[in-house]
Amino acid sequence: MAHLSEYDIRKQYFATIKKTRRLSPEDTEEVRELVLEVQDPAFECEIDQSFGVLVKVSDDFGNTLHHRLYSVADIPKKQKNKTIITMLVKRCSYVDAFSGELFHGIASHYLCDRKVGDKITITGPYPLAFKIPEDRSSNLILIGMGTGIAPFRAFIKHIYNDVKDWTGRILLFYGAKTGLELLYQNEIEDDLTNYYNEDTFKAIHAFSPRPLWNDPVVIDQSIDERSEEILDMLSYLNTYIYVAGHEKVNEGLDKAFADVMGSKKKWEARKAELIAGKKWVELIY
Repeated sequence: MAHLSEYDIRKQYFATIKKTRRLSPEDTEEVRELVLEVQDPAFECEIDQSFGVLVKVSDDFGNTLHHRLYSVADIPKKQKNKTIITMLVKRCSYVDAFSGELFHGIASHYLCDRKVGDKITITGPYPLAFKIPEDRSSNLILIGMGTGIAPFRAFIKHIYNDVKDWTGRILLFYGAKTGLELLYQNEIEDDLTNYYNEDTFKAIHAFSPRPLWNDPVVIDQSIDERSEEILDMLSYLNTYIYVAGHEKVNEGLDKAFADVMGSKKKWEARKAELIAGKKWVELIY
């Protein structure tokens, strides 16, 4: 995956905030959904693309722009010469391990603080690592955590709304600390259940065993519980595995799939085949 500094940001567009709403409950980490309107007809974005957000900064290294990439969280809409795109943003902060100083995520705080009518600068679009396979009988194992649901939500909506002849199976493993933090599938939002009547689609939730202790989400346990079905899917050459979310989403995945395959050696060989065929793709941030 290319480093952010390698992305071409010369093409810049103004986007107007048309809608901003908090998706997560007030007593959880803030995640917002923003709907942007880009009036420049030259800007076009598809579900297998990402776009950048530029924020003006002044830091100790002489940088004047902070660049952050986001996946589209819904199918982009074209209205005359305007493009409507949806994004997810989690307000992020971290404590420096050496100084103990609290730092706020530049782009996340900037975007979460925007109001309806505000204008932001975006770049791109850029190719996304994830592609919807041309083979409509392909199987997809989608593994996401938190805002990692964004590209998968757009994928699933597109497949079941626009791709009429999809016959492959789709397993979505979706991680969050608690049920309330399942974006698009909690007591407030129930978007993903729209596709439960499809014989080919299943969403499997993974939660932290002790959310108040800040334990990691145990997606590997959820994979183990579906080992028989996953093993069957992995026996097909047209099975893809896409992973998205914070780097912690990768913790335990190799062990979980090794357990599914029956040994570490068997999984390493199968994963090498997936990677060589561009059927194992990660979007980690």
